[in-house]
Amino acid sequence: MLKMKKVTETYDLKVFTDAGDYFGDIEDSIVHNNKVSGWKIRATKNSYLARVLGSAKGVIVPHQMVKAIGDIFVISKSAAPAGGTAEESEQ
Repeated sequence: MLKMKKVTETYDLKVFTDAGDYFGDIEDSIVHNNKVSGWKIRATKNSYLARVLGSAKGVIVPHQMVKAIGDIFVISKSAAPAGGTAEESEQ
C-alpha cells in the first residue's frame, strides 16, 4: 500500500545511499508545478557529503534519484558528487 507523507515531515530526515553510506540530512524540497522536483541535502558532520564537498553546505538531488522515503531517505549512489571515498582520501 502506498503511504503518503507531507513534505514537512521529511525535513531533517537522514539520507543514505543505496550502498549504505550516510549522505546527509534533508534540508528542504524544491517544488515545481505542485510536484517535488528535487531535494536540498545538507552536509552534516561525519557524512559522505562533508568528506567530499569540504566547505560546501550541501547539494540538490533530483527527485528521480530518490529510491525510497520512510523513516529515512534512500537515494541512488550515482547522485553522489564525484570524489574519493574516505579511505581513498586518507591514502
